[in-house]
Amino acid sequence: MNPLETLRVALGSLTSNKMRSALTMLGIVIGVGAVIALMSVGQGAKASVTQQIKGMGTNLLFVTPGATNTGGGVRSAAGSAPTLTYEDALALGDGGVANISEVAPEMGFFGQVIAGSNNVNTRITGVTPEYEDVRSFHAAQGQFISKTDMDAKSLVVLLGSNVATSLFPDGNAVDQTVSIGFSNNRRLKFRVTGVLESKGAQAMGNQDDTILMPLTTLQQKVNVQRTNAGLHNVSTINVQLVSDDPKAMSASVADIGNALRQRHKVVDDDFTIRSQDDMLSTANQITGVMTLLLGAIAGISLVVGGIGIMNIMLVSVTERTREIGIRKAVGAKRGDILVQFLVESVVVSALGGIIGILIGVGLSQLISGIDLGGQKMQTVVEPSSILLAFGVSSAIGVFFGIYPANRAASLNPIEALRYE
Repeated sequence: MNPLETLRVALGSLTSNKMRSALTMLGIVIGVGAVIALMSVGQGAKASVTQQIKGMGTNLLFVTPGATNTGGGVRSAAGSAPTLTYEDALALGDGGVANISEVAPEMGFFGQVIAGSNNVNTRITGVTPEYEDVRSFHAAQGQFISKTDMDAKSLVVLLGSNVATSLFPDGNAVDQTVSIGFSNNRRLKFRVTGVLESKGAQAMGNQDDTILMPLTTLQQKVNVQRTNAGLHNVSTINVQLVSDDPKAMSASVADIGNALRQRHKVVDDDFTIRSQDDMLSTANQITGVMTLLLGAIAGISLVVGGIGIMNIMLVSVTERTREIGIRKAVGAKRGDILVQFLVESVVVSALGGIIGILIGVGLSQLISGIDLGGQKMQTVVEPSSILLAFGVSSAIGVFFGIYPANRAASLNPIEALRYE
């Protein structure tokens, strides 16, 4: 029997029991649809995190404090040691390290901000003018912090878009006054010089829920932590490099490390240097595991669908015992019977896979944009997911169809003809 004839007979057998064939496909349809939809969620999360990390700026290194030793060999969490200073940032930006474009230190805390009858609790960060370009925080209204603001230690702030909306619902925030409370029980009034462009939420929080002020204002007007030498601590030094060449970045990391060790007069690092690539690699590993987990969970339904195919094919073999006997009696070979039932199994799983792909892509589009806690879900359907789901569904048809097909091919023709 030629392949076209085999396919025609298989389709004829399936269409003769339309309801049973449809129910048999259902498990594969659900499995393939679930795999594509859930993997699109994982891939969307990966794309979203990648976009957020790249949205921090370009060619960035993040220098953060190290851990403190609390005694007895016990070390606290990374970033808890007050080792980085504003003066460290100035030294790095003075041309002492090659391949550095700009340096932007920052220091932050959480405080209550009041404007009239409205108030919010949000993160307040002291920054320098370089922060605008290094971290891509641009003003949508008004102007960013200037060198004049830094030199004068001005009481001015820029509001994130969410904070501006909460404090000034009418949309007129620029040149208004807000009152900020600090941990030392001081409350100062600040003039709003601008509203930041919306950057959206990320893994570490919503970037629009923030307030920026001159770093020198934060240092001088508020009691912030200092070193034993009286230098002002910072929580992070953001370093933007000229080149993103891996070798140049590695050289810059080494040079920054050497410069800070000399300034701090230490042998062991009391700071940590991370790059965007490091953060991106870690994030991709996490989202990759999540994607595989979601795909594996959905894949269970594919196995269940495969068992359903085997079950129905066994029923079909029993119902068509006399047909098998007649075909063998007129010259059909064992391989012809085996291929016939195997083709039927593969056709069921392949058709179910195609329908499942369409449903999975549709579900992915429906899920995309759903708001979860203020953050919109993003989904991405990659061709590899479609090929994987379809390939697995077809393989399941072969795997679970082998036993029923082999059972049909092994029937004795005389006994099959006697079967009622």
